[in-house]
Amino acid sequence: MMKKPYDRLVPYNNLPELPPTKEILDTELLLKWGIASRILAELNKNLLRIPNPDLLINTISLREAQDSTEIENIFTTQDDLYKAVSESVQEDNLNASTKEVLRYREALWGGFTTLVSNQQLDQETIVSVFQKIKNTTQSYRTPQSQVVIRRGESELRPGEIVYTPPRGEGIIEAKIINLLEFMNTENGLDPLLKMAVAHYQFEAIHPFIDGNGRTGRILNLLYLVDQKLLSHPVLYLSKYIIQHKEDYYYLLSGVTQRNDWKSWLMYMMTAIESTARHTNQIIDDILLQMEATFEYAKKSLKWYSHELNQTLFSQPYIKQKTVGQITGAKSRTTLTKYMSQLVKLGILSVKEDGREVFFVNDDLIRILES
Repeated sequence: MMKKPYDRLVPYNNLPELPPTKEILDTELLLKWGIASRILAELNKNLLRIPNPDLLINTISLREAQDSTEIENIFTTQDDLYKAVSESVQEDNLNASTKEVLRYREALWGGFTTLVSNQQLDQETIVSVFQKIKNTTQSYRTPQSQVVIRRGESELRPGEIVYTPPRGEGIIEAKIINLLEFMNTENGLDPLLKMAVAHYQFEAIHPFIDGNGRTGRILNLLYLVDQKLLSHPVLYLSKYIIQHKEDYYYLLSGVTQRNDWKSWLMYMMTAIESTARHTNQIIDDILLQMEATFEYAKKSLKWYSHELNQTLFSQPYIKQKTVGQITGAKSRTTLTKYMSQLVKLGILSVKEDGREVFFVNDDLIRILES
């Protein structure tokens, strides 16, 4: 019986189950996978050099949160984000875009916590990540939801339907179960390649009304942690995707329309390699700067400690009271003196925003924005 041709206007209920039925590996792809695997292993090893991985990774994840939401055309500034995570700005005073970005970061770490607790990527993890991203109690979209994917306003023929995801009673749930079985069962495919295959499948299932792209990119990270390829969720692919956004969507549709798995997997292996190299460089640069800053500060400030140094590199904007908690400064006069000394030495700079005063680690910002 001849297979019906793909129709972008019809729900893709015959989205093939995983694993892919045709042979998707060849020498060129395996060579690309080998390079990506090696660089990713170097990144995982590099994480062990960080004195407190959670603090440093929390800083790097902020950039991923911003880039991932930018892919969905949600924009905010680094300045707004840095102010928000310094805890100097109340949530009620944040703009909607900044809230979206911060929810993404919370969803990443919430998913990581759930994964560690459950010891496996499961439906609870997927739904909880989505719910944190969208600040909702909703779960999978219901059968009657007429969800379609349209072209963006900046593209040719804006508003045109480019894809209609599966829908119907029990269809999404069944396809998610198949996806998780593929991800959690040994089937001869390396986890790095499985992540790329699973990312396409998740995007094609499109299980939620909104937030699928961001949820899917977090699941990539969680799966690499689950498969012991990374100790922490630090492979932030969103920057690469932004730089190659047209290819990203074109190659996703290529799997749907032409069953072109190879081009999609080559793209993802290149993204992994490029991102791992860049993240390694960021870690190297931060550690080098941390050491240089500590040695420089310690020459003039007897009270300057390794703990304070690590904290100053845990986020770009720092609050005065945080420095007070670490140094044990008992009086406002002493704390003001300490902050003045840090500014005079150029370790921090002052940024005023109305009545708020922020202390900024410009070296950390320079590295993060490289």
